[in-house]
Amino acid sequence: MLRIDSHQIGIEQDSILLFSDFQDGGAMWTGKGPRELRRVVEFDEVFSQPPMVQVSLSMLDIDQTTNHRVDITAEMVSEDGFVIVFRTWGDTKIARVRADWMAIGPVRYEDDWTLD
Repeated sequence: MLRIDSHQIGIEQDSILLFSDFQDGGAMWTGKGPRELRRVVEFDEVFSQPPMVQVSLSMLDIDQTTNHRVDITAEMVSEDGFVIVFRTWGDTKIARVRADWMAIGPVRYEDDWTLD
């Protein structure tokens, strides 16, 4: 469990359209080519330690005639950002995906100081 002093909690969130492959015949829609997408997210402000990051699907437009297989996660979480990773496989056809994310972690406080 990550324990954070109450005056040092930073929370940042956003929403991002990961792809819209039905418009241009991309791999997620056609099922041909790479079935993994990585998107770098940079925080507006730097956390003092890597935060806890939660990623979720806020929109999933998927072909109803195929099996629904999706995996979304946050990888490479650091003080200044992370990578959203979205995967599908098999016969799944996905037209578009939007992901929401939230990062919660410690931030520097105005009275913080360090000794060199």
